[in-house]
Amino acid sequence: MTFAAIVLAGGAARRLGGVAKPALDVGGSALVARVLVAVADAQVRIVVGTVRDLPGDVVVTVEDPPGSGPVPALRAGVALLPDDVETVAILAADLPFLTAGTVRTLRTALADAEAAVLLDAEGRRQHLVACWRVGALRAALTTASPRVRDLYPVRTAEVPPAQARLPEYLDCDTPADLDLARRLAAQNPSSSSSASTAER
Repeated sequence: MTFAAIVLAGGAARRLGGVAKPALDVGGSALVARVLVAVADAQVRIVVGTVRDLPGDVVVTVEDPPGSGPVPALRAGVALLPDDVETVAILAADLPFLTAGTVRTLRTALADAEAAVLLDAEGRRQHLVACWRVGALRAALTTASPRVRDLYPVRTAEVPPAQARLPEYLDCDTPADLDLARRLAAQNPSSSSSASTAER
């Protein structure tokens, strides 16, 4: 199936002091750069948010109005998908340990579903680590709800986390999350080197 990726890089990052979270460094690479590596094989990669220093092939847009939340951001990203794209990864920009392997697993899970979502270690859905059939996502985005979880009254496959040293579902919402990610990256330098070189 033809594949694209939408990376949500907006938000005020209030719990991180309002910094530009996607640009924060983990293991020598910006968070958003690490996520983009995990979808390097996508036909098109779209970042929704005000982000600098992205690879030249990445399409950048912002939701209207800026800062209005992930559902409007998704609408902005979906509006830029080419007509021939059949499946799309929906990802937060603050997932330092996401891998291409897990994205492929999510895509494969769409064989019997309209959406596939990664679970964390406690079995909770991580709604911004997901893949969707584009038609189902377009239909879901007609919702009036601003919450991403309300997009999911669709046939959804739940994908358990990979048995790996690094938690691919870890997102960096708080200073404690960011500190943990940096410690884990320092303990696993191969994850950092692959992220820093893959976009060169």
